[in-house]
Amino acid sequence: MSPPVAPPGWSRWLVPPAALSVHLSIGQAYAWSVFKPPLESALGLSGTQSALPFQLGIVMLGLSAAFGGTLVERNGPRWAMTVALICFSSGFLLSALGAATEQYWLIVFGYGFVGGIGLGIGYISPVSTLIKWFPDRPGMATGIAIMGFGGGALIASPWSAQMLESFGSDSSGIAMAFLVHGLSYAVFMLLGVLLVRVPRTEKPVGDGPSALDGPQVSARNAVRTPQFWCLWVVLCMNVTAGIGILEKAAPMITDFFANTSTTVSASAAAGFVALLSAANMAGRIAWSSTSDLIGRKNIYRVYLGVGALMYGLIALAGDSSKPLFILCALVILSFYGGGFATIPAYLKDLFGTYQVGAIHGRLLTAWSTAGVLGPLIVNWIADRQEEAGKDGSSLYTLSLFIMIGLLAIGFVANELVRPVHPRHHVPAPASNAQQEKEAADVQRQQ
Repeated sequence: MSPPVAPPGWSRWLVPPAALSVHLSIGQAYAWSVFKPPLESALGLSGTQSALPFQLGIVMLGLSAAFGGTLVERNGPRWAMTVALICFSSGFLLSALGAATEQYWLIVFGYGFVGGIGLGIGYISPVSTLIKWFPDRPGMATGIAIMGFGGGALIASPWSAQMLESFGSDSSGIAMAFLVHGLSYAVFMLLGVLLVRVPRTEKPVGDGPSALDGPQVSARNAVRTPQFWCLWVVLCMNVTAGIGILEKAAPMITDFFANTSTTVSASAAAGFVALLSAANMAGRIAWSSTSDLIGRKNIYRVYLGVGALMYGLIALAGDSSKPLFILCALVILSFYGGGFATIPAYLKDLFGTYQVGAIHGRLLTAWSTAGVLGPLIVNWIADRQEEAGKDGSSLYTLSLFIMIGLLAIGFVANELVRPVHPRHHVPAPASNAQQEKEAADVQRQQ
C-alpha cells in the first residue's frame, strides 16, 4: 500500500485527527480493569490471571513497535493504521469467541497477543508523519496524537461498564461487549486510515524549518549510539515511576488513609483513578507542547527531578494531607504522560526524521520493561510489608524511595545526552531541483 500523498492545498491540521482516531481506540487498553471483575466471576479466575491479557498486550506493544517500526517507515502511515485496525479489532473478536465458549486462553491470545500487535503498530503509526508535517512544532503535534492513548480510557471505561450492565456480566454478556468493541473500533479507526496523508515535500506549511534540517540517522545506526540508550533509560525510569502509581492507584490511596480520620471510600478511589487518567492525558499535550519552547532536555529535567520531589513528598507526608497526596500523584501522572508524548520529538532532535518512526518503535521496548518492572516493585514490596505486619502508608514507603532512585538514574542519563556524532549520519539526500539539474548535466554530457 503506497503512502497517500496530500494534494495541493491539503491542510496539515487534518493529520492530528487521523492520528487521534487510532490512538483514542487503542487507548482502550488502559480500561482493561473494567473487564477484570466480571471475567474473574464468570470464568473463576484469580486477579493475577485476569491481568494476563493486559500484561501480554503491553509486552507485545513494545515488541511489535520495535520489530515493525522499519516496516511502518517503509510502507507509510496508511498501511500501518490498516494493520493496527485489523489486529486490534480482531483481538476483540477473538476475545468475544473466547468469552462465549469460556476458553480464557483465547481471550489472552486475542486481546493480549493479536490485539497487542495492533497496539504497537497503531501507537507508532502516525509519529513519523506528524513530525514531517510539523517540524516546527513536533512536541505539540505528537502530543495531540499520543494524548489520545492516555484519554482513550476515559471513553472506554464508562462505555464498557454500561455495556456490561446492559448485556450482563456473565460470559455471554462479556462476549457481546467484546464484539461491540471490535466492530466499533474498526469503524472509528477506519476514519484515520482514509484521512491520513503524507506531505508532498519535506517543507512544512509556512516558514518553519525543513523536516530534513539537522542530522539524519538510520534506525540501525541509532541503536548503536549512546544517545539512544540514554533515552531508553530515561523513558524506562519515567514510565516505571508513573505506572507504579497508575496500576495500583485505587488500593494505594485507600491504604494511605486507612488509619486516619479521612478514610477513602471505593467510589472516591475510583474517582481518584479517573483524575489520574485525566492528568495522564492532559500532560501529554501540555508538557510536550512546553518542550517546543524550553527544549527536550529541560522538560525531562522537570519530569525526572520534580517527579522525584513529588514522590518524596508522598513518602514523607502523603498520609498527613489528602490534597497533598492527590496533587503529587496528579503531577507524577502528568509527567508520565508527558514523557511518552515528548520522546518522539526528542528522537527527532537527535536523529532527524529519516527513520524516526522505526527508532521510536525500538525505544518502546523500554515501555515493555517498565510495564513489568513498575507494578512488580510496588506490588511485591507491598505484599512483603503486609506479611511483616505493616499496614497503611508503610506498605509503600520503600517502593516510593526506590522510585526516587530510579528517577535519579533517569535524570543522570538525560544529562549524558549529547548531539549524535556525524559518523552516524546518513548522507543528506539531494533536493528534487538538484537531482533534476544533475540529470540534465548528464544528458548534456552524453
